[in-house]
Amino acid sequence: MAADSASLNRDRLLSPAVRARIEARFRQFMEQSHVPGLAYGVVANGELIAAGGMGVQNIDSRIPVTPDSVFRIASMSKSFTAMAVLKLRDDGRLQLDAPVAQIVPELADLQYPTRDSAAITVRQLLTMNAGLPQDDPWADRQLAAADATFSTWMKSGISFSNPPGVAYEYSNYGYAVLGRIVTVVSGMPYQRYVQEAILKPLGMSSSTFDVSQVAPERLAMGYRREENQWTAEPPLADGAFASMGGLFTTITDFARYMAFLLSAFPPRDEADNGPVRRSSLREMQQMARHSGVAASRAAPAAPVLVLSDGYGYGLRITQDSILGYSVAHGGGLPGYGTFYRLLPDYGVGLVGFANLTYTSPGQRLTEILYDLRRAKTIQPRIIQPTPALLAVQDTLAQLYERWDDQTIIDMATKSFFLDQPLEKRREQFARLRADFGKCRAVTAIEPENALRGRWRMNCRSGRIELFVTLSPTMPPRLQYWQITAARKLTPAFREIAAGLVALINQWDDSQAKTLLDRRLRHRSARVQFDALRIQYGKLRLGEVLEGDGTKAARLRLLGHQGMVDMRLSIDPKRGKVIGLAFTRPRETSFVP
Repeated sequence: MAADSASLNRDRLLSPAVRARIEARFRQFMEQSHVPGLAYGVVANGELIAAGGMGVQNIDSRIPVTPDSVFRIASMSKSFTAMAVLKLRDDGRLQLDAPVAQIVPELADLQYPTRDSAAITVRQLLTMNAGLPQDDPWADRQLAAADATFSTWMKSGISFSNPPGVAYEYSNYGYAVLGRIVTVVSGMPYQRYVQEAILKPLGMSSSTFDVSQVAPERLAMGYRREENQWTAEPPLADGAFASMGGLFTTITDFARYMAFLLSAFPPRDEADNGPVRRSSLREMQQMARHSGVAASRAAPAAPVLVLSDGYGYGLRITQDSILGYSVAHGGGLPGYGTFYRLLPDYGVGLVGFANLTYTSPGQRLTEILYDLRRAKTIQPRIIQPTPALLAVQDTLAQLYERWDDQTIIDMATKSFFLDQPLEKRREQFARLRADFGKCRAVTAIEPENALRGRWRMNCRSGRIELFVTLSPTMPPRLQYWQITAARKLTPAFREIAAGLVALINQWDDSQAKTLLDRRLRHRSARVQFDALRIQYGKLRLGEVLEGDGTKAARLRLLGHQGMVDMRLSIDPKRGKVIGLAFTRPRETSFVP
């Protein structure tokens, strides 16, 4: 199933219509931002499946941009530094929680902002949690600093914005220190170590920190925009701050790196085949320090975008209401603006390089992914149920048809019967069987992980959803179940529910008086209905999720901008709605 889903993604992403939409977004960005040249790439299922170039590398030579044009990727270099640190850790040469002063002697006498400050660790530098101040744009001009100069700066002390370990703050200086750590621990210059340990094993032969190694006919020259014209930004030389933003690369090369990061998912048994362990790659791509939560709307009638943001190791980690979990980083330097975003659960990533000072294609690139997600052009990876979950599902289906005490005793933990006695469990299944009758079909398990999952039994008089959690024992046993029953709606209940949905879509005072009990406060209901209509668009009734179908039910409402659950209670005698609430569906991370 997972392989079929992946091939579907690839076929759809390669379609001419999708390619045209991607290029249209990037062309709009170039025109609005006056970018001389742009290169982009789409990675899916471990390979570069689409790539292109627009505009020119050099406004004098007019050489067109291609996927093999060489751009400086600025702060996108930070994850290479983090990966180098993790490789040294994996090789047993470094500990992430070691105090930095034990490795970098220039920091041995560092004065901290408070007497109770703890010493900076390697991990805190990786996660932007070391108390160092945000240093854009000062640090952007320090790429060429000599090692001796950097040593002098460190010996002279650092101005802190916070004590270490209390807050996220983006620091280029911190990643320059990490570069020094790589140099000290590896016994070779940072640039050489990254080249030997990461770039070469990944086949990134066109990537370098030294611009003099780039053939002029392949270099995307950097520019700034002044008085409606482009002015060349000669690239800064390679130096002590290379580890925070100095790498030059191509879309073709960087796609290999993106594919390598994505290859860490899902966890599996096969041997590691990269320069860094898959577990370390996944560690890089987890939120280690939270930075904030935000909500916004692109337009008054658009769904709200909610996101939680933070930092991993050289990577920004986001959870949002459209894409879910994503991994990204941008870069900006004199002459360049770059960005990439990965969707590990989808096996997909996009990248864009531009050659204009601090002009990132990140917003357009993210909008492209939003487009692909809403259109279901990309689909999340299917999690396969474990044998343990499948065995529990099969046994519970048998017990529904014919209960047997010994079977459930053999399958469950002892605590399962302390939470609810065996006779109560038996009575619960007997009532379900009497109320819902024979079940015609059992759906596939939707696993949350190896020990938790849910499925549905579609029966003669409705549906039953079972959610189970297995124990950490070996073998795993059933320790908890949650049973959610939903009977079919009576004709009267369905008529009221349909009338209520029509009222949400178009308010009518007369209809409100007919449907809604006075205690619901019609004015408040109208405000809520207006908000639902704006957020979801026109709604329609979906499936019945819970309830007796006569007096109460939880119903799924579907709109073109999302879905919402409606909990509804009625007085059957009067035909009035007496209870009403709208809740987030389990299937979505956020209500739009």
